[in-house]
Amino acid sequence: MLDDTLLDDPAALQRADQDRALLALAGAGARVRTALRQADAAGLDRLRPDGRPRAVLVAGHGSALTAAEMLAALAGSASLVVPLPPSEAVAPRADRAGAPPAFTSGLGWQLPGWAGPLDLLVISSADGGEQGLVGLAEQAYARGCAIVVTAPAGSALAEAALQVRALPLPYVTSVLPEDGPPVAAAEPDLPAEDPAALWSHLTPLLALAQKIGLTQLPYDALAGVADLLDATAVRCRPDAAAYTNPAKGLAARLAGTVPLLWAEGPIAGAAADRFAAQLADRAGRPALAGELPQVLTAHRGMFTGQLGAGADPDDFFRDRVEEPDPLHLQVLLLRHVPGTAGSTEEQDGPAEVPEEDAGPRSFGVTRAHRLAAAHDVRLTEYASTRPEALHALADLVALTDFAAVYLGLAAAQA
Repeated sequence: MLDDTLLDDPAALQRADQDRALLALAGAGARVRTALRQADAAGLDRLRPDGRPRAVLVAGHGSALTAAEMLAALAGSASLVVPLPPSEAVAPRADRAGAPPAFTSGLGWQLPGWAGPLDLLVISSADGGEQGLVGLAEQAYARGCAIVVTAPAGSALAEAALQVRALPLPYVTSVLPEDGPPVAAAEPDLPAEDPAALWSHLTPLLALAQKIGLTQLPYDALAGVADLLDATAVRCRPDAAAYTNPAKGLAARLAGTVPLLWAEGPIAGAAADRFAAQLADRAGRPALAGELPQVLTAHRGMFTGQLGAGADPDDFFRDRVEEPDPLHLQVLLLRHVPGTAGSTEEQDGPAEVPEEDAGPRSFGVTRAHRLAAAHDVRLTEYASTRPEALHALADLVALTDFAAVYLGLAAAQA
């Protein structure tokens, strides 16, 4: 089991955080502001679109695809947003120095057969060196698609954007100083992704979507996201005690469990999918995510299996002294429940909802509580009361990102 006292030792957390994931998350708000400023300077502010595209395809990998899924959740059913993951992988060539090439350099992408002049392709990359994305830009140019490319300046993808007459938008890297020795990755060609990279992909994507009328966001919604991320970084800072730090409290709650991440609605669903990916990447913890009500039938069998609270009631005489504590299920229910303006929850971000303060519930949420209670499985509910869907999404993602990092750092010290 996790020693909770490790979470209240800022010095130990700093030593364990070798790739400075906590600092990266603390700088997420600054990334959003920088990305907005640089996107306007690159020409997004002067863009005058002639109508809305039939479909928006977003190509990339990792958090670039997560950003696409979040855009789809925010756009709703009125617009077609299609995440475009890599469809193939080939063995990349080693460079002249003989260093092993990154796995992502061998990925390939293909446009759907229906994509054409009525559609917009957005390519987003934190590296900009993927030849598969360069080839995808050439495919889109040949078919007459409008193209937008988010990539680091000077990269192969940024140069290709000029050749295919794409709108080039800058990718904002970490705003933190690059001091300290590099951290050796267990898999050199598959390093851990920067946990704040999501905001470098999502910010220009949302600014573009707002410009072309894909979303109905208020004009200052993106600037408000930066403020929310800053506020979460203050609440979830390493020197904040676990009883006042919601991310540390969530990390301690998930320790020694198999998390089931349930969500009500597409906004919370996007946050749950992101949390599952971060738990795997940052904490080495498997988690299953899904939206109500279909997740109840998808996960029903786990409640009566070996992970259920009463999975082994008859084995009373087994000696458990030398055995580790068994894993049990933990249901985490994420919700977006727009509240009244100025409420405490709205100001402070998402927090655990006590059972007595749950308020009105949908049938799906009520059924989720009934299923967990019937099998003695702990269910914890977190809700954001922000009126704006984008701000609720930022609230939930920021909290769970910090929780995943804290869980991974504390588990590494245990």
